[in-house]
Amino acid sequence: MKIIFAGTPDFAAEALRALAENGHDIALVLTQPDRPSGRGMKLTPSPVKVLAESLGIPVETPATLSLKRDPEGAAAMHEKLRAINADLLVVAAYGLILPEPVLNCAKGIGRKGDIKAINIHASLLPRWRGAAPIARAIEAGDAETGVTLMKMELGLDTGPMVLVERMKIADDDTHLSLTEKLARIGAQLLIKALEKPGDLECTPQPEEGVLYAEKLLKSESRIDWNESAKVLARRMRAFTPFPGLQFEFENNQVKVWAADALEWPADKAPGTVLKADDALLVQCGENALSMTILQRAGKPRMPAHSAIQSLGILPGDTLQ
Repeated sequence: MKIIFAGTPDFAAEALRALAENGHDIALVLTQPDRPSGRGMKLTPSPVKVLAESLGIPVETPATLSLKRDPEGAAAMHEKLRAINADLLVVAAYGLILPEPVLNCAKGIGRKGDIKAINIHASLLPRWRGAAPIARAIEAGDAETGVTLMKMELGLDTGPMVLVERMKIADDDTHLSLTEKLARIGAQLLIKALEKPGDLECTPQPEEGVLYAEKLLKSESRIDWNESAKVLARRMRAFTPFPGLQFEFENNQVKVWAADALEWPADKAPGTVLKADDALLVQCGENALSMTILQRAGKPRMPAHSAIQSLGILPGDTLQ
């Protein structure tokens, strides 16, 4: 099958690799432009770009596909996509809004031939439409999640469903581990769908249960010790590596890389250090948070006991 692929992070690269390994003709890959990354802020290509170039697939990195923002550039890209005469556009965590000419650039598959663009979305739609479905599912304490293959429309993840696969969220799943699991499921589901493309049918999303997974913001990283330890532990797993979870002690910003909620009586003010030894145990609004890997600003990650010593944290101190 002749395919145009649009995606950016590792989640998308898994699907691109599966398409290539299963013999599909990937005529073009769209991905986000190179971005500054790391301490040196060196321009770094996306995982999808790296993989596509290694496979010898042509790559385009438009900053926008909007005719309003770039009339000439977007129009030229729209025409290029149409000229490919692909059977299908496959999208996975691309990161750019796709206008109607892009969504309709392929010939289409399915029983009605109307599935021109298909999206691999990492949630059980309509729950967690939007930018950060994996993180929001962990943060909310969802027991399960999954992948939905959906026909793309102009609305935000509103299109009808093609295939769905569910999975349990483990108690220790992090954003990284769950992303890896869902990426594999998404790739497998896509290959399954394309085995008999003429048989695919669409089912409208349920009208009830709609939730939006808002983009993760740096401002969400600050710990509010009045919240329960269970909520904070989930948030740490959901927000690592970005935006992370952090607290302040004597003007030092400290990022938390590993933490668990422990049952503990609420007999101290939230933010009070209960223990400062192999772990940093802090009173929360409900129970206590035990942190075992910490990172001071500008320093490498370190075991909690090393960070505690370098910061001079003692039982009875208050964290902000």
